Amino acid sequence: MNSSYRIVFYVSGHGFGHTSRSIEVIHALLRARPEAQVVVKTSAPLPLFSSTLHGRCELVELQCDAGMVQIDSLNVDIAASIRQAVAFQRRLPALVTSEAAYLRRTGACATVGDIPPLAIAAAHAAGIPSIAIGNFTWDWIYEGYRTGEAVRLAETIRQLYQDATAALRLPMSGGFTGLAHVTHDIPFIARRSQRTQDEVRQALGLTPRAVGTPLVLVSFGGHGVAGLDARALATLGNYTIATTDSPSSAARPGGDNAIKSAPGLLTLSEQQICDYGLRYEDLVRGADVVVTKPGYGIISEAIANGAALLYTSRGHFVEYDVLVREMPRYLRAEFLEQKQLLSGDWSAALERLLSQAPPPEKPALNGAEIAADEILDLVTKNEKRNTKSE
Repeated sequence: MNSSYRIVFYVSGHGFGHTSRSIEVIHALLRARPEAQVVVKTSAPLPLFSSTLHGRCELVELQCDAGMVQIDSLNVDIAASIRQAVAFQRRLPALVTSEAAYLRRTGACATVGDIPPLAIAAAHAAGIPSIAIGNFTWDWIYEGYRTGEAVRLAETIRQLYQDATAALRLPMSGGFTGLAHVTHDIPFIARRSQRTQDEVRQALGLTPRAVGTPLVLVSFGGHGVAGLDARALATLGNYTIATTDSPSSAARPGGDNAIKSAPGLLTLSEQQICDYGLRYEDLVRGADVVVTKPGYGIISEAIANGAALLYTSRGHFVEYDVLVREMPRYLRAEFLEQKQLLSGDWSAALERLLSQAPPPEKPALNGAEIAADEILDLVTKNEKRNTKSE
């Protein structure tokens, strides 16, 4: 592969899964071709990329898609989300023009999108191949709201997806109608800890699992959870409850969505996690249970690191139904009503969850390596075609 080749990733800022799996694909790509030049354009927090990629790719802040308007981690403002997406779609033609010019000017050889239509549209305008990666497509998400405006928005997005050169579809998927002609199924992409459970517990100052209480990791991301009774969690004496959560600037204005610290809770800051020499996937590996809302990123990491999942509902989001249907194939899972979640009434659900039998399937977890190979294969084939045509 020519060292001058540049691959530009366009990564959605919506949710943890898009970022975490894009990072894994980039790692796999650079392992296979260390000379490759990678650019990441995203509205996700750039430190999420820089903290693990260590300067090996160029990072550019850019809103690549509209995403959703989150009130907190469990609630979506549907009307505001549709308005935001329609407004973004109006700006998209100008953005496509500027990004296509950027791709031509910098000599990019391909784009990878997880999974903004911008990645496909800009590459098409620039005359280079594009690869879509994801477990859902945005046309499917918006169409699920079934209003006239949402359906029209979905149709516009689906048309843009149709220009993709290839699409790599992950497990637990929905959508991909506009990409069916170029879609290949690949295994899970997930961050895997290199530590044992007891190594993580020791780093956190906990006794080995054989003589200690089960570790329960509360994981609701940067939007936080409004109304969670942290003091009630501290009374769950048969468990060690750990949280890393804090609200982001995207949380509800004026709201207080942070999970409060309380005596008896193990509250971990990002700095503490770093000081302990740990990454988030290590925390998942150390946990017996992750308490969360269903999302591809946290589900895949729980699968990869052997944690069970205690989950609650997350509002009207069509991906939720697919994830809830599919995830018991791969991990132990138990539902908890939001009212019980917020009041700290977790004991019975945790007991049921930890008494479940192992899941029936052990899926492959090498999706990042397969995706990297597909990307590099497409780039190489395109280079050969261009050489022959000269």
